[in-house]
Amino acid sequence: MPDAILKLENVRAGYKTVPTIREINLTMTAGDAMAIIGANGAGKTTLLRAIMGQIGMMDGSVSFRGNAISNLRTHQRARLGIGYAPEGRQLFQSMTVVENLEIGAARVSSATRKARVERMFELFPKLGPLAKTDCGFLSGGEQQMVTIARALMGEPQLLLLDEPSTGLAPRVISELYASLAQLLETGLTILVAEQNARAALRFARRALVLEDGRSTMEGPTPDLLGDRRVVDAYIGLGSRELGWRTAPAGAASK
Repeated sequence: MPDAILKLENVRAGYKTVPTIREINLTMTAGDAMAIIGANGAGKTTLLRAIMGQIGMMDGSVSFRGNAISNLRTHQRARLGIGYAPEGRQLFQSMTVVENLEIGAARVSSATRKARVERMFELFPKLGPLAKTDCGFLSGGEQQMVTIARALMGEPQLLLLDEPSTGLAPRVISELYASLAQLLETGLTILVAEQNARAALRFARRALVLEDGRSTMEGPTPDLLGDRRVVDAYIGLGSRELGWRTAPAGAASK
């Protein structure tokens, strides 16, 4: 088995003295695409924040590329190669698209920064014509693209996405995940937490189901899509209506 780029062992984390997630185990290799699905409040955001170091862990360990990072601060994890697009986008609304993107690569030269911005415009073509537009004037889908692009400006090896489809129309969600599928072809590893299980399971190769802070199921997405409990609880289709199956990561735009 290839070396793990991300490994969680018995992770327990939460806020103050109350654990929100318990005994979470997870392993990802380079180029992997994994979805964390679950209802609102299941612990998806807490899990990503624990990986990113935004909340303290109560137990367990997090390793990145074979090195323990549990004691590192958020900015140190980012420098190692972990990108994070948080829930709620958190853009600077009065700054332009380009200015928001440049924040994601503040430590590199201006020439390198410019080249990376152009790469983001290739990946998200809609952003190019909006380069000098303040982000407060963008649509929800456009803002989400800027959020993900800003996380990519640091050229991470692992990208964490928290609820990227929230508030977006189905067509926009498809476009967003099509762009993410292109990134997988470059070898980027993507871990996405989604309440929109349909979108996440169509994109990812594997998935983990969180319920009340615990992992209740994990496996290849085709297997989970064939599980009546997953379909009824998270996709919103009765078992008799299940007429679709997941597409491999990289084919989500079809």
